[in-house]
Amino acid sequence: MKGPHTITTYVTVPPDGGWGWVIVAASFVCNMVVDGIVFSFGPLLVPIATEFKVSQSQATIAGSLLSGFYLISGPFVSALANRYGFRFTGVVGSISAGFIFAIASLAPSIHFLWLFYGILGGLGFGMIYVPAVITTGFYFEKWRALATGISVTGTGIGTIVMGPLTTFLIREFGWRGALLAQAGMVLCCALFSALYRPLKPIRVSVPNPDIENGEDKLPLLERIRRARDILKRTYSTISIDNEIGITAVEPYHTTILRANNNSTYPTASEIFNRGGDTAKDAPRKKYKNTRFSVTTAEKRHSVPNNETIAKKKVKDEDYDALKEENGDEDTGTHIHDDVFYIPKKPVKTPEPRRDSITFKYRSRTMSDSSYRPRRPSNHQRTIHAGVGVRPLYRDDIFFAASLSRLPQYASRGSGLDYTMTVSRLPTAKDVQEEEDAICQLCPEAVRRTLATMLDMTLLKSPVFMLFAFAGFVTMLGIFIPFLFLAGRAVSFGYKGDKAVFLVSTIGITNTIGRIMCGALTSVPGISALAINNIALTIGGLATMCSGYSDSETFQFAYAAIFGLSISCWASLRSIIAVDLIGIEKLTNAFGIILMFQGFAATLGSPIAGMLYDITGSYDMSFYLSGGLLLFSGVICYPLNYLKDKLENQKSSKTDIGDTAPC
Repeated sequence: MKGPHTITTYVTVPPDGGWGWVIVAASFVCNMVVDGIVFSFGPLLVPIATEFKVSQSQATIAGSLLSGFYLISGPFVSALANRYGFRFTGVVGSISAGFIFAIASLAPSIHFLWLFYGILGGLGFGMIYVPAVITTGFYFEKWRALATGISVTGTGIGTIVMGPLTTFLIREFGWRGALLAQAGMVLCCALFSALYRPLKPIRVSVPNPDIENGEDKLPLLERIRRARDILKRTYSTISIDNEIGITAVEPYHTTILRANNNSTYPTASEIFNRGGDTAKDAPRKKYKNTRFSVTTAEKRHSVPNNETIAKKKVKDEDYDALKEENGDEDTGTHIHDDVFYIPKKPVKTPEPRRDSITFKYRSRTMSDSSYRPRRPSNHQRTIHAGVGVRPLYRDDIFFAASLSRLPQYASRGSGLDYTMTVSRLPTAKDVQEEEDAICQLCPEAVRRTLATMLDMTLLKSPVFMLFAFAGFVTMLGIFIPFLFLAGRAVSFGYKGDKAVFLVSTIGITNTIGRIMCGALTSVPGISALAINNIALTIGGLATMCSGYSDSETFQFAYAAIFGLSISCWASLRSIIAVDLIGIEKLTNAFGIILMFQGFAATLGSPIAGMLYDITGSYDMSFYLSGGLLLFSGVICYPLNYLKDKLENQKSSKTDIGDTAPC
């Protein structure tokens, strides 16, 4: 018997170009439509309140539910996209939201509008928005900052265009006709979401160090025992012919979702460097003199299942010894180098222990002259390569800036080495579920994403808790100017078109600000947190003083300042999160932040609307918005100090523990 010569896994390496620029364009359009509609609800307020004879605060609830639920749905949509892909999720979301908007245009009451336009429409928007945000980062590494910057400027362009367009549609066709036209725009997003072509994973193989050390000359049963130890040590689950295919071992302790936070699973780099090197130095040491075998994967060589089956090529005379060790039944047939067939309904085998690996072997070798490849029967299926390689298993999938800010990228550069450092492995069960193609209520890929994004243990960190609370406060106040700026301008005596163009001015400077932030954060030594704090402080003060004068110059200057301030906050969230808690916890942080911000967006605008109903003036609403923005900026100032203090305390405890006598 000849042991496995290589250790193999599959990863997706972003192409940094090519079809990726089509993805950028599609993402740009989806962001433009979704955020444009969300931020242009202001012109609909008065017509809806007038027709249903309700207060502006009640009419505002429809828009706040839309903006809130498309954020709240973020973790759940991410889980769906992780299992079923960006294309499927985006297309289904576009079609659903389009039809829901069409139904909302027939609303007989304000409550009907809350349900369909607000809640259901928000869920549909979330299915468009999340794939548009994630897919750009999945296609780019070296040019991620540029690609992401282009795609998110769709938000600013949508704000510029959609406000005047909505006003025009209301004037020509009424608010119901405007909603119907928006439904058509949303349906068009299905065409652009269909452009989210999935990336094919590549196969990565390195020599098996145990073969290099001459262990292949050991007796057969001893090699089996050694192989078991290798598989347990390296989280491997399969060995076929000359390869060990790598997947992650299912965790011992799981949450209520029967899955763990993604950061608890090993990365591809950790598996390939199981030799005692430190996490920092191991990849460079291991890969320095190793040539990778990298090919586009179309068929799967090694397929793990839930019973952690491992298969190896052996001689006919070894087969009896193997059956004595592992049982008489075989679970599969190896057909040729590219395809491996196993029964759809595996035969019953004893349940393997957590600390054991079950080996199954075939008795015929590829060199037998009597061997002929055969087609699969009705009870067999083809196993494809790269199954289980998923976007949400990358630690950096939500990082929307230049990767040069990450120490993992700076030390390894772009390409395969970095990709393996941030790519977490799927489990054997995850792979098997996708291959079985059985309809399940909650597959492991979904549960693992939810367990990651909704892991509330991160709230135990005072640094992150303060940052998340600041985001909650920011989102409470950020939508208020979008909703009431045009209405206040009309009360100042502005004409309708000029009043609406104030909101478009926010969109113009928002677009400029996002581009500027991308350029600034690429400069070494620039603090993203400092930029964010200063921007929110200025934006809050400007909003509180925005009613001081009703002159056009003053109002347009305020709109420009407000657009710049919120662009900094929107662009720098992921960078600040990574600076504070690390790239490994970014997905977890993003999920919690989306939930916080979604609830805040649902509450902020109705509260401002109630203040307008009580006072009959917009002043209190803008005081509230400005005060919230100012407060969120101020409480973020001590974040770096708090982080350094906690790290020093932790290191001090570690030093004391290391020097304590035994």
